[in-house]
Parts: sequence; C-alpha cells; structure tokens
Amino acid sequence: MALPVAFFALFFAWPVAAIVARGLKTDGGWQFGRIADVVTQPDIRHVLWFTTWQALASTALTLLLALPAAFVFARLDFPGKQVLRAVVTVPFVLPTVVAGSAFLALVGHGGLLDQLWGVRLDTTVWAILLAHVFFNYAVVVRTVGGLWAQLDPRQEEAARMLGASPFAAWRKVTLPALGPAVAAAALMVFLFTFTSFGVVQILGGPTFSTLEVEIYRQTSEVFDLTTAAVLTLVQFAAVGAILGVHAWTVRRRESALRLVDPRLTARRPRGAGHRALLAGVLVTVALLLVLPLAVLVRRSLDAPGFGYYRALTRTDGGTFLVAPVHAVWTSLQYAVAATAIAVLIGGLAAAALARRDAGRLVRGFDALLMLPLGVSAVTVGFGFLIALDKPPLDLRQSWILVPLAQALVGAPFVVRTMLPVLRAVDTRLREAAAVLGASPWRVWREIDLPLVRRALLVAAGFAFAVSLGEFGATVFIARPDNPTLPVAVARLLSRPGDLNYGQAMALSTILMVVCAAALLLLERLRTDRTGEF
Repeated sequence: MALPVAFFALFFAWPVAAIVARGLKTDGGWQFGRIADVVTQPDIRHVLWFTTWQALASTALTLLLALPAAFVFARLDFPGKQVLRAVVTVPFVLPTVVAGSAFLALVGHGGLLDQLWGVRLDTTVWAILLAHVFFNYAVVVRTVGGLWAQLDPRQEEAARMLGASPFAAWRKVTLPALGPAVAAAALMVFLFTFTSFGVVQILGGPTFSTLEVEIYRQTSEVFDLTTAAVLTLVQFAAVGAILGVHAWTVRRRESALRLVDPRLTARRPRGAGHRALLAGVLVTVALLLVLPLAVLVRRSLDAPGFGYYRALTRTDGGTFLVAPVHAVWTSLQYAVAATAIAVLIGGLAAAALARRDAGRLVRGFDALLMLPLGVSAVTVGFGFLIALDKPPLDLRQSWILVPLAQALVGAPFVVRTMLPVLRAVDTRLREAAAVLGASPWRVWREIDLPLVRRALLVAAGFAFAVSLGEFGATVFIARPDNPTLPVAVARLLSRPGDLNYGQAMALSTILMVVCAAALLLLERLRTDRTGEF
C-alpha cells in the first residue's frame, strides 16, 4: 500500500488541498465565512440547482432507455450479440469532448437535424441529456445486465407456474434481486453526470453550467480562486456522499445473491414480445449511439478529397504551434506512460485490497481510490500547477505531468477490474508455493500472474482508453506545443470558421477510431464470465 498511498497523497490530495488553501486562506487566516457568501449567490445557486437537476434527469432517462437493453443482453441470445456489446460500450470509453462533438454534428448549426428539418437542439438541455445517455448507456447495460445474466431464471419460472403473470413474477422475484445493481448503476450515472464537464462545455454554451464548468470558468476566466475553492468543497462533499451510498449498494449486491453461470441463462428470442423488445433495443442503439458517431464521421468528410484531414498536417491555421495531427502522436505517448503508471499503482492497490487479512484502514482506501473519478478534474489540473511548482518537486515544465494526471483517472479502473480476480485466487496455492520455499516475488510470478494476466491486460486497455480521453485536468497542464487530442478538439471548436470545425470533426473521428480499436481488443480479451466493468 505504500506506493499507492504516496501516489494519491502527492498527486491528488496535495494539489486539491493546495488550490482550496489558495482560495480560502489569506494573511488573516482561513476565510470559512466566504463559503456561505459564495453558496448564497443567486448565480451559484442556479448552477448548483442545474447540476443536481440535470444529473437526476440524465440518470432517470438513462435507466429508462438502457434497462430494456440490459434484459436483452442478459436473457436473449442472437447473432451479432458480441459485436453489439462492443458497439454499446464504445461511447463510454470515448472522451466526453468527442461525445459532445458527435451531438454537435447531429443537433448543432448545420447538423443533420438542421439540414433535414431546420431543427437545432444545441445550447438546449435536451442536447445535454441525450449526450449523457449516449455516454452512460453502457454503464447500465453492463452493471445491471451483468448481474441479470447470472440470476437463476428458474426462480421466476417457478413463480409463473404458481400462477403469477409475467410482469408480477418479474416485479416480485427478479426486480428485488436486481435492485442493488440498479441502484449502483444509477449512482454511477449520477456521479458521472453530476461532474460533467466536456459535454456541458460544448453543448451548453453560455446558458447552462454545471459545477465542473463553473469551477473551470472561475479558475481560468474570472480568476476567482475563492469561488472555485468553495465549489470544489461542495462538489467534494457531494461526491463523497454519493460514493458512500455506492459502496453500500455494491456490498449488498455482492453478499446477498446466489449466482449461476451466465452462459446458461441466455435463450433465443421467444414470442412476439421478445422479438419486439430486441427490435426496439436495436433501433435505440442505432439512433442514440450509432447515428451521432456516423454523423460525426460524415461531417469530417464534408471537404472534398479528405480536405479536413489534410488540413490537420498544416500549421498555417494559427490555432496551434504545431500541426494538429501532432496531437495524435502526443496523446498516444502520454496514454502509454499513463497506462504504465496506472497499472503499477492500481495493481499494487488491488493486490493489497485482495488480501483477506487486510485491515479496516486498507479496506477504507478502496473508497478513496474512486475519488479522482468524482472530484473536479479541473481542480486537480490547476492544483498541479500550484502545488508542483517549486523544488524539490517542480514539474511544471516536465512532460510527465500530463501522464500523472491521466493515471489518476485510470488507476480506479485498474483496481475495479483486477480486484475481483485477485480475490478469487485460492490462497492455498500461494501458501503451498511458500511452503515449498518460493519467495514472495516468485509466488506472484508463478501463481498470481498467470491467473490474472488476462484481467491485467483488460485493466491496461481500460486505463489506456480513459487516459487517451482525459480532458478536465489536461486542458490546464498540456503544453501549447504538445496538445492532446481532446484539448486540440476543444480548442478547434472554440474558434469560428468551417475549417476549424471540420478539423475538430476529423480529430474527433481519429480519437474515436483509436478508442474503438482499444475496446475491440478488450472484447477479445474479456473472459466469458466478465459481466461488469
């Protein structure tokens, strides 16, 4: 635990504490009275209300549209199921900047809806809500569908034989068993939408602002660190409460159910109801997930002769110090470095948490590992500039700063992927190897590593995908001559002109292809029993 604790203390706790202290501490001491002053401001209260309201609405809409798909993937067997599973998961591993760009190409000025019917939904709350569903659809499908596939269907069949209608059997038998999984999925979606930044930044315009967007605005545009610090504390408290409830529901789900092999529960569609449900899910996936990405690709090809893609190789646009295509190579380098750090830190943390003799303090660190996913990435990025700006740790000019910030986001995914597999390793194998004289390192190399190798590769793939798309922290610390792909896309979208917009669509398409390739590789490595992230 020593290295993971030191890493999170140095590169997460310290930067966050530094920016909060910079905003609330003056020569006269701590200004805690400013918290009430900031929170009671009408515009800040509006931001708090909108952040909470849109997160609740996004969560409800995501559950409404994704729960039928969870049933389809859990209980029905049909051709192309694995390919469709990969398609559904692609939006989740895409950066939020790409999600925002895809919906901008669909509902924005000159988008598909504008061309066909003269309808524009950009800078409306509906664009934000639909983009959040697009991004979080897979969370519900994987989390709820993974558990649903492992529930013994004979219990519901027994209720049907005793005279219960199909709906009554589902409501009284299956739904109570799925309740903790649905609650866990809802809390995760709420967490992701409550801290939404890239989607709202692109689609919300000046009208809508979440806490994350307001922290960014107060920090980089208004330079009001006090307000930014207060909003960070508010977000930190809300995320802490959400993670506490999330951990409680996960513990209930893991300990209260008897599960079966998911390969034994899927059946071919039977009857008109199953076929209609499958058709409805396919239409939803096509319209909500595939169409925005297809429109994004089409908009990137509007210029004849791949003009927007060729423009990425030139530096005469004035937006970058280097050719925009340089961001592809830069992002890949950063993502590889971030993946190595995340696998090292997350792997060590998972190994410590998997020990049956782990103390309460070690188990409590499990919840803390999730905080980087919920605490403002903008705060972390700006905190890096404040905290890591003097010897002995002056990293402001170092390239490693970006991979460190990206690894903070990737490490929780490594822990969540490896921990169940490490806990499933029979401790008697380790004990037998130790009795035969094997050193701890050899025990890990000969016993644990062969058993967890596939999970380690899957964890590395997820860490690579999320590192490639990290935006909130990177937008502060990426150097002008080495922008990452998400930063380059956002910078192009912020400038007027068809050329800049087309280049943003082209870069987004490249980023989407890279993320999708990583995901397809994950699907090939994924074990048949893996039902969740």
